[in-house]
Amino acid sequence: METTSYGLTKKVDLSFEEAEAKVRESLKAQGFGVLTEIDVKATLKAKLNVDFRKYKILGACNPPFAHKALTAEIEIGLLLPCNVIVYEDDAGATHVSAIDPASAMSMVTNRELESVAGQVREKLVEVVESI
Repeated sequence: METTSYGLTKKVDLSFEEAEAKVRESLKAQGFGVLTEIDVKATLKAKLNVDFRKYKILGACNPPFAHKALTAEIEIGLLLPCNVIVYEDDAGATHVSAIDPASAMSMVTNRELESVAGQVREKLVEVVESI
């Protein structure tokens, strides 16, 4: 797994569809549900009539952690849910990436929120590494 300043990413030896299914399973195993789903390829085709690679954005939420975060900082909903993406690169390889909540929420000065973000980060690391 690689990290960027805002995400956790991994290239996987699975088809796009297999990776998406495994991501959903792994999210569920870590206590997350998928609240939103954006099929970027289909949306860009429908709205702009352009072709784009396979690319899905899954808005994942772990209710107990979301509750803790919202209790600690009511405006944190601006940074929720935690996005996880599955996409194909130009060579056809599949990638899985998740937001790094510790990084994303670091712009908010709140010690309690910092703790929650660290715990959610650990769970999302498990999600990405398990694929």
